[in-house]
Amino acid sequence: MKWFRNILWLFGILLLTALTVAAHYYYKAYYRPAHSRIRLFHSKADDGEVTRIQEKAALQRNFLSRHGYNTEICFMVDMTLPSGRSRFFVYDLHRDSILLSGLVAHGCGSNRFSYTPTFSNVNGSGCTSLGRYRIGYPYAGSFGRAYKLYGLDSTNDQAFARNVVLHSYEGVPATETDPYPICNSRGCPMVSRIFLEKLQPFIDHSGKPIMLWIFD
Repeated sequence: MKWFRNILWLFGILLLTALTVAAHYYYKAYYRPAHSRIRLFHSKADDGEVTRIQEKAALQRNFLSRHGYNTEICFMVDMTLPSGRSRFFVYDLHRDSILLSGLVAHGCGSNRFSYTPTFSNVNGSGCTSLGRYRIGYPYAGSFGRAYKLYGLDSTNDQAFARNVVLHSYEGVPATETDPYPICNSRGCPMVSRIFLEKLQPFIDHSGKPIMLWIFD
């Protein structure tokens, strides 16, 4: 029965190899650090979130037309959503629909890391500032291409002085990580490199300035 023992031995080696490979990929998929863990799908905003974005966009139509902003496209960030969910929205004002959505980091404030955002307009606070922003000129910053932001409300009018800008960061994933949070910024709306590349054509080819609205 030597041949039978050889078959069992071979089967055992193959089984051990298969289990080792499976364990390796299981570890990579589920036990990497939380900030870099990525789900295998990209969820869309549910009906309640779409309705909320539509209602918020409706509030800005008159402001955009009165002040010479792009009335076709605006950017909106809903800070009521967790950081692991797509909460940066490119909104089509003509069709009342979301064109794109992506992840965006919030400021850590005085902490090394904050799961939820705290808001401040104070220089050096490290916090996100709520309010409307005019997206300004692009420049090459320490994180690559970035866009200057000008705060339009009393809650964010120090944005330019604080160097709060729209920029990308390699630590921000391209797809959702919820229920796990993503990394924090020092107050900037910080997105992934891939998402910023998707935003660039809207900003660069717009004949009028685009408004970014961060709200909760």
